[in-house]
Amino acid sequence: MIESVQPVITRIESIEFSYPLEDIGTDQHGFNLIYEPGTVTERKLFAIKIHTDTGVTGEYVGGNSPGAAQINTFADYLVGKNPLARERHWSEIKRALRKYDRMGIGPVDIALWDLAGKFYDSPIHELLGTYQTEFPAYASTYHGDENGGLETPEDFANFAEECYSQGFLGFKIHGWGGSEGSRDIDREIDAVNAVGERVGDRMDLMLDPACEYETFGDALKVGRACDAQGFFWYEDPYRDGGLSQHSHRKLRQKLETPILQTEHVRGLESYTDFIDGESTDFVRADPEYDGGITGAMKRARIAEGHGLDVEFHAPGPAHRHCIAATRNTNYYELALVHPYCQNTQPQVYDGEYSDMMDTVSEDGTVTVPDGPGLGVDYDWDYIQDHTTGSVHVYE
Repeated sequence: MIESVQPVITRIESIEFSYPLEDIGTDQHGFNLIYEPGTVTERKLFAIKIHTDTGVTGEYVGGNSPGAAQINTFADYLVGKNPLARERHWSEIKRALRKYDRMGIGPVDIALWDLAGKFYDSPIHELLGTYQTEFPAYASTYHGDENGGLETPEDFANFAEECYSQGFLGFKIHGWGGSEGSRDIDREIDAVNAVGERVGDRMDLMLDPACEYETFGDALKVGRACDAQGFFWYEDPYRDGGLSQHSHRKLRQKLETPILQTEHVRGLESYTDFIDGESTDFVRADPEYDGGITGAMKRARIAEGHGLDVEFHAPGPAHRHCIAATRNTNYYELALVHPYCQNTQPQVYDGEYSDMMDTVSEDGTVTVPDGPGLGVDYDWDYIQDHTTGSVHVYE
């Protein structure tokens, strides 16, 4: 039922909490998560609640510390405002954060969409305009390790075959990082070939070095291996950080494998310029990274207008709603997965929602939640029990 009274935001809460990842460590430099038996890594996330005078509350769990710090600069602006005026708020906050990367917008905008869905008693994808309610998933791996998990090219090939047997229609390799000795270009090429030869005739294959390769030459060598194995895309290969239009245009000119860029390109205008510069084939969007559902859907529509496909980065309920409202997209990224340890998802959902590997059906698909708003219930007892003590209330 549509409410006739305009709601007003009365209070915003930002709660930092931590949760354990068992058998997970980091590589030698401490940046990439990898399989490490017996090690427990603590991760931090943020839970957002936006309260209104109607009793309807918008909620979202996600984001990171730098993004959460930005909320301090605009939360007071939102208090007393109509939460349904998302476009106005998006524009004002974008301007307010002009000196920063604007990643603080994402979790708050998602919570505003959750609030709107609950206010109108509709799932977010219906408010956006539903195109599909189920879609194929690909398995997106942890980085390679030296600990007997995804340690060799053969390990990646074995895991790809296991993922195929579980229903996955695509498989993405995150190779090795860390020390100079671990970043072995020959091993990267061997992994591409091993996976391609094992399952390339049955699965769409992707490679994401996560900007590990140190030279254009290394990126080119590995890209030619992707060509030989018919990879579906090649993503963020080397140390430009995924930002250089010029270098990726040059890489596109020398490879057959489509390039996927813009995960690290912040801002709608820079993203559009990357497309207009003919520097990528597929583009990225992420409601956490790109200004919430509002910003991510702007990216999707820009891509559609250019005749390109947009691939949403990472899993989550907000991501599923975006995909459900997007025609020009191919896959849902189930990340990060591994043969011997769990996904990075925290245990914050009450109910059936999950981004663990078993959420994928036998035909390789996942579904969009169909309840009001995000359509998920959060376990607030778990969040409160694991809080770090960093709680901010704006009212």
